[in-house]
Amino acid sequence: MRWWDIERVFQLERELFPEDAWSRGMFWSELAHARGPSATRRYVVAEEDGRLVGYAGLTSAGASADGAEGADGTTGTADVQTIAVRRDHWGTGLGSRLLTELLRAATAFECVEVLLECRIDNVRAQRLYERFGFETIGVRKGYYQPGNVDALVMRLTDPSASVDPTGPRDLATPAASTIPATPVNGVEGTETHG
Repeated sequence: MRWWDIERVFQLERELFPEDAWSRGMFWSELAHARGPSATRRYVVAEEDGRLVGYAGLTSAGASADGAEGADGTTGTADVQTIAVRRDHWGTGLGSRLLTELLRAATAFECVEVLLECRIDNVRAQRLYERFGFETIGVRKGYYQPGNVDALVMRLTDPSASVDPTGPRDLATPAASTIPATPVNGVEGTETHG
């Protein structure tokens, strides 16, 4: 994802998450931390025929893009911030491809675990995360507003072991990737916010 993607991302964000959509400023802030040797974010977009069909983002703590260790000598934890797939692309495997890219980023950041929050009523997303090895470790009461919807807190240890080997291989440039919107292993796409 780059600055010129923000307006399209914001439009899809409002379509998919009308009650708790991120602002343009939130995306700008995230991208400000997605480049350079001290980058702590990875955001990607998926396009098909020039049309944005999905995006995803991850943040890391305690590690940097160059794999530097944290102050305590350990590597970090990554947090999936968002995965969004246009509704007409649900069921195509795009959610799986986006998550694969985020897990690759977590591995590059040398993170030992990946966390995320998932709406308790978003069974579609829960199934996707479970296929990748995420386990529920807790519940955050009333996390999603409005509506006071609980969130499952899910964790994946060793993200490098969970990366889908059939996923995209040409996404080496941090913060400037486009994921083709083609199916992978028949895994359904999803939407979630972290």
